[in-house]
Amino acid sequence: MEPLELARRSEVARRQNDLRETRNFSRRIPDSEGEAVSTLADGVAAAYSVQDMSEAVTPPQLQNTEAELIAVRREKLAKLRALGIDPYGARFQVSTTPAELHAGFSEGRQVKVAGRITVFREFGKSCFFELADVHGKIQGYMNTKALDEAGLAAWKCLDRGDWIGIEGETFLTKTGEPTVKMEQFTVLSKSLRPMPDKYHGVSDREIKYRKRHLDLMGNPESAALFVKRSQMIAEIRRFLQDRGFLEVETPMLQDIAGGAAARPFETYHNALGMPLTLRIAPELFLKRLLVGGFTKIFELNRSFRNEGISRRHNPEFTMLEAYWAFSDFEEMADLVEELTCHLAEKFCGGLQIQHQDEDGNVTRNIDLSRPWKRAGYHELIAAAAGADFFELDAAGRRTRCEEMGIQLSADMADHEVIQQAFEKLVEEKTFDPCFVTRVSSELVPLAKLSPGGRTVEVYELIINGQEISPGYSELNDPDVQRERLEAQSGEETQKVDYDFIETLEHGMPPAGGIGIGLDRLCMMLTGAPTIRDVVLFPLLKRKD
Repeated sequence: MEPLELARRSEVARRQNDLRETRNFSRRIPDSEGEAVSTLADGVAAAYSVQDMSEAVTPPQLQNTEAELIAVRREKLAKLRALGIDPYGARFQVSTTPAELHAGFSEGRQVKVAGRITVFREFGKSCFFELADVHGKIQGYMNTKALDEAGLAAWKCLDRGDWIGIEGETFLTKTGEPTVKMEQFTVLSKSLRPMPDKYHGVSDREIKYRKRHLDLMGNPESAALFVKRSQMIAEIRRFLQDRGFLEVETPMLQDIAGGAAARPFETYHNALGMPLTLRIAPELFLKRLLVGGFTKIFELNRSFRNEGISRRHNPEFTMLEAYWAFSDFEEMADLVEELTCHLAEKFCGGLQIQHQDEDGNVTRNIDLSRPWKRAGYHELIAAAAGADFFELDAAGRRTRCEEMGIQLSADMADHEVIQQAFEKLVEEKTFDPCFVTRVSSELVPLAKLSPGGRTVEVYELIINGQEISPGYSELNDPDVQRERLEAQSGEETQKVDYDFIETLEHGMPPAGGIGIGLDRLCMMLTGAPTIRDVVLFPLLKRKD
């Protein structure tokens, strides 16, 4: 929708709301003000002078082009400077925040608080407004009697979207709304472009992802989601540190992309004269630290994979990897189950996670109640694809998959065909937590073999139809590791890191390891429909 049309709709909606609120205005003003409310109401209605506000009457100021709308704000910017006011002010010492003030509200407090003006409604000589940031908002009240001539002139230069700091005393309106009666204000930043519509926010997903600042301004629910994500990550750190894990950092630039089967982004280091890649996983460097003597470590890392983009995949993503010496995949599964349930109880109010559509209708309920299901990889596939699936030969399995509508490419090996069956028939249809254990050994070259050698000691945690976390009993035999990496290196996705194998020859203790895709975990816990809704700045193709 064009900015001008958004502005027009916003103005009509504002006028409708102003007329409604004018009827109740006398209940909101402090008794001490003694305003002539009936006269004020008449003035507001006369100023609008429309018979039916549902009929869009475009006022003259909204007939301007977008450039002219910005020009009006620039005129106000110039007026502020002419008044000797810096429209992009400096430090403002606050005593509280809008959210803190609202949550712990008491009357009669002298406070200093700052925020963006998100609601700005004038009633003659009085004005109600709201100051907000991503954490919350607080209502402010201003009467022109509180300002001198210069202050009033500056006040008239303000718009929705401007940042200001105010000083004043707290009180409750007659409707019980926590409010600050402003005594003086400081301009902190003049906005030259209008905010999104305060009633409808930013509904266009393309705009939400490309201009996240507008999404955060106009959609409080988006701001709350990203605040919650940040708090979750901080809680993950505390959870692991309380259990003796140390946080470490490993290289993002690597000469060999290891730790996963994925295509890396490639770059070149001019000073060293060597090609490098952005890491696809931190695993091999974290295992080097196990060899060096660290026994409980984790890294909250950004990793990069030069592959497809979908509702579940972003080229750069946030991942937790943790390693626990003398442990195994079973104990790591217990740790992940405990961590996820802890986050759900702390941030989601319990272990029943509801996903809703845009109209608030519940579309799915995910039950995180413990203990979580654990089942074998091959058993789950056989239950979905037929009890005889693994009795068929490779050609028979391929035929069975094609009959069930599973798309396969001609060059897929048998273990890849089986994995496709798992993803389509099991993973995508599993919504409550399930640890899928002991997958095919060809899929995970960095994990210990199970007795018999057909599978490896791993789990894949599936929730909400997608993998949330893999966990391994880590392979620490350097000779077996060399064989398996060399067998995999025929694929274009990975080269053999012989330096890592040499490191293993110094001895790595038995260990359990996990990876958790934090973007997907956040999607599951918050009900976000796509990964782009939980990544502040998802990668998008340029429009030019």
